Amino acid sequence: MEKSLWVIRLLFLSLCILGGYAVSEMQPNLVQGPMQGMFVGFGFGGLLIGLDEMLKGFTLRAFSAATFGLILGALIAGVIDGSGLFVYVEDERLLWLLRLCLFIGFGYIGMVMSLRSNKEDMSLVIPYIRLSAQNRPEELLVLDTSAIIDGRILDMVENRFLNGRFLAPRFVLKELHTLADSADPLKRGRGRRGLELLRKLQGNRKVDVKIHEADVSAENEVDQKLVVLSKGLSARLVTNDYNLTRIAELQSVSVLNLNELARSLKPVILPGEVLEVSLIREGRDKGQAVGFLEDGTMVVVNGAIGMIGKKSEVVVSNVLQTGAGVMIFGDLPEKTRSVEKPKED
Repeated sequence: MEKSLWVIRLLFLSLCILGGYAVSEMQPNLVQGPMQGMFVGFGFGGLLIGLDEMLKGFTLRAFSAATFGLILGALIAGVIDGSGLFVYVEDERLLWLLRLCLFIGFGYIGMVMSLRSNKEDMSLVIPYIRLSAQNRPEELLVLDTSAIIDGRILDMVENRFLNGRFLAPRFVLKELHTLADSADPLKRGRGRRGLELLRKLQGNRKVDVKIHEADVSAENEVDQKLVVLSKGLSARLVTNDYNLTRIAELQSVSVLNLNELARSLKPVILPGEVLEVSLIREGRDKGQAVGFLEDGTMVVVNGAIGMIGKKSEVVVSNVLQTGAGVMIFGDLPEKTRSVEKPKED
């Protein structure tokens, strides 16, 4: 994408130089000599290319808002200018300077305020008008590396819990490729799993997945590139990264964190409920056994050391919320206690 853009820029610069040469031949009084005409054409083309490079992150939506603000500022400046405020200014040069400052100042203020405004602010300026398409576009979802490797998003798509158009940025794909080529077996396995899951997601007919070619050259870190890209596209960021979630939220980017979604969908377990748990090892205290639920929640059972390696019913006695998640404490039912006695040291 970047290479093809520079080819177009070089072609445009060449045309500007040829245009400057043509002007020097057709209008010798305007430009003196072919070299001067070519130099002027080169300067004009270089100025526009430099302006294009400066406005790389400037979207069409931002351009429309800035244009509206400029027009609004010019109208206000025109009203003030026509109000007779400068009628007593006799110096023509001073009058011209005051009018120039008036239009530039209000034009700048109008553009800045429009760029800082949202859709609701615009609806106050233009009441009863909503600038929206008749067919509402699909929601854009930007995938980060952790969400692709996780794989749960594939199940969500299969069960139609998540719809929209998925975008996998090229720099995320590059990060997955780097992981897949890593010398570390763990990183290599994660990278290959991510590439395979992305291939399956692309092959799923229930969802549209595209590789987004645009890069955010102004940022070096992948996380910040994801935030800038999601904000520029008005898309939701799909991730498992806690820190990335907080950074994106601070910059007003909508985030779908799969871990937070899974945590919110966990069933609420109350004391007195009966669970069926496979006990796999001893607990920290004497006589305890530890098992895990299907979602990974740890269950500590008092007096169940004799049930290690077996599946048993457990009566919940307490639920403890920790920084790492939820821990459940329970006891064996009376009927199990009478059959299985704890081992004596």
